[in-house]
Amino acid sequence: MEKSHENVEAFGWAARDTSGVLSPFNFSRRVTGEKDVQFKVMYCGICHSDLHQLKNEWSNSIYPMVPGHEVVGVVTEVGSKVEKFKIGDKVGVGCLVGSCRKCENCDNDLENYCRDQIMTYNGVYTDGIPTYGGYSDIMVTDEHYVVHWPENLPMEAAPLLCAGITTYSPLRYYGLDKPEMHIGIVGLGGLGHMAVKFAKAFGTKVTVISTSVSKKDEAIDRLGADSFLVSRDPDQMQGAAGSLDGIIDTVSAIHPLLPLINLLKTHGKLVMVGAPEKPLELPVFPLLLGRKLVAGSAIGGMKETQEMVDFAAKHNITPDVEVVPMDYVNTALERLLKSDVKYRFVLDIGNTLNKK
Repeated sequence: MEKSHENVEAFGWAARDTSGVLSPFNFSRRVTGEKDVQFKVMYCGICHSDLHQLKNEWSNSIYPMVPGHEVVGVVTEVGSKVEKFKIGDKVGVGCLVGSCRKCENCDNDLENYCRDQIMTYNGVYTDGIPTYGGYSDIMVTDEHYVVHWPENLPMEAAPLLCAGITTYSPLRYYGLDKPEMHIGIVGLGGLGHMAVKFAKAFGTKVTVISTSVSKKDEAIDRLGADSFLVSRDPDQMQGAAGSLDGIIDTVSAIHPLLPLINLLKTHGKLVMVGAPEKPLELPVFPLLLGRKLVAGSAIGGMKETQEMVDFAAKHNITPDVEVVPMDYVNTALERLLKSDVKYRFVLDIGNTLNKK
């Protein structure tokens, strides 16, 4: 049966300006197209990048803005040509809802590096309409950008779709997933705690590196890291020089790279996944004297994201989350700004998003 109207009513919470304060917002989604999946949102993670976007700190914000790119829900409608999903399936949508599907990156399952990628929120879709994210009751997404959510994985593990894939992908791509390796993880927030969990699941020895000595107990006792370094302690850092095969650096604040490069063995790899707003200083001599690599990585393609979710389900890897109701969102964002969460907030959309 053909739909007579062009849009579907939707409801969520949006920011109207750079204050970043969210409030209830009525808007519309497109009608489910032939390759689209419509789903009821159950849970949505609050990512640190939501803070940057809400306050226009990356100078590309479109208002009103409905954030959210760690979205898990249940399929309510599928288009006539959808092949992978049926009504009632549990599904996830991460940071992407579109790409060109024609370039070399897209051909190689690297939609995350497509120049024409469309972000789940604060982007512009092919129809010219701004994209709205998961702080909302329903979403409509092309099936190519939807992942199957495994039955045994709790839906509130939604942050896997950003924090999870952002750390899984570089560990895999840069070959830092071999059991005999020793891997360092810099920073112990939303990304860092997932990096520890994946690195341990790959069988590596894990050292957490932090400016804060107070994180030692949680790194070792709560997350299972093997050792802990205080990056501000020159004696500790010198003692660990040349000991790491690779480092995943999740810190988005300005910080020195030299102490981290010195921790690497010959051929060691320092992979940046945090996004400092200003350039960092890169000393070259220490790279030459050890054939070391400084690299980057951003989320993952759709094939790898599905692989990551399946791996997480198989190994019971879930983010440590604090589930909060929708109307707590502004308080949660204030707390996130102060790093007052272990380690990721997740909005309970399905039970608490109510039209006022």
